[in-house]
Amino acid sequence: MIEILLADDQALLRSTFRMLIDSCEDMTVVAEAADGEEATRLARQHRPDLVLMDIRMPVLDGLAATRHICSTPGLERTRVLILTTFETDEHVARALESGASGFLGKDVTADGLLAGIRTVADGEALLSPTATRALIGRFLSAPGTTDELPRGSLAMLTDREREVTALAAQGLSNQEIAERLTVSPLTVRTHVHRAMMKVGARDRTQLVVAAYRQGLVRVR
Repeated sequence: MIEILLADDQALLRSTFRMLIDSCEDMTVVAEAADGEEATRLARQHRPDLVLMDIRMPVLDGLAATRHICSTPGLERTRVLILTTFETDEHVARALESGASGFLGKDVTADGLLAGIRTVADGEALLSPTATRALIGRFLSAPGTTDELPRGSLAMLTDREREVTALAAQGLSNQEIAERLTVSPLTVRTHVHRAMMKVGARDRTQLVVAAYRQGLVRVR
């Protein structure tokens, strides 16, 4: 069961998301927050698998709340999925920098939202190939980067782990990587997990960040 914390300052949207999520047998809403500060407190209290986070909220915005949650001891397994109407390159970059594992616009369909929740809860980054190459690439080439990103070297990876990491950085899913390399998706998942452990990445998104930053993949 995927346990979810909803963080949005609009009560009507929270109610809509709750009804949609609770209609699924494999996920449930454990708490709701109307601002970023409350989201941070409830995340520490409930330790959900995923926080569905709006960016623009009072008291503490969603990006700041994401940073707090992703850096809090004991919440290492909690993923943050940003859901917002403000789909700009800057917001996507800042969301990833803050530790978010995914990014969706509020115009997403109901099926798209549920699929996105399952993807992020499963440990994968929710970014299209275009967003991965362009947005993350632009973010990494910009000055003023954060110290919270993984610092482990990709030199510690095996040749296969480097190959899988490079394909993940190009926006390919585990299934697509498996088809490209003629292996099983489970094998790909294992290589991704080992690469994350060696690099010190908390999730797939941070592993992709490391791949770009250390030159394994370059923006076209």
